[in-house]
Amino acid sequence: MNFLPININIEGKKIVIVGGGRVGLHKATILSRFTDEATIVSPQFKEGFESLPFTLVQKSYEPSDLEGALLVYVCTENAELNEQIKRDAEERHVLASVCDSPKLCDFTSPAIFKEGNLAVAVSSNATDVRLAMRIRDSIRENFELIREKASSFVSVYKK
Repeated sequence: MNFLPININIEGKKIVIVGGGRVGLHKATILSRFTDEATIVSPQFKEGFESLPFTLVQKSYEPSDLEGALLVYVCTENAELNEQIKRDAEERHVLASVCDSPKLCDFTSPAIFKEGNLAVAVSSNATDVRLAMRIRDSIRENFELIREKASSFVSVYKK
């Protein structure tokens, strides 16, 4: 696997999360830091989804749920269904992230530290998620020092 780190403009774009369990809630919570526009499809929703700014559609997944989407996060707890959703996404040219199955992913979600307009993403090419999270946490814990050092570097660079 060789994932290219990029930023995607998601303003006004359709994003779908399929799955209302623990993993879907985790992805939705992260996504809510960047947009208030997404649709989550699931027959049932874990407590916590109702506090997110997204449209909740309580029903079983259907391929038509992906129509017009840019991205889909596949977060069901059913491997066979996840693979079907991935195939449906490919047919519709929708980028898919099949959570906990990097080999099926078109994209992965890095560990993200966000402060205002600054976002720092740490990715391990889907090989060591825990290390990426520890590095992200270290950035969070040391952010003021990093900002201070970066500001002095920018001052020197402008001269």
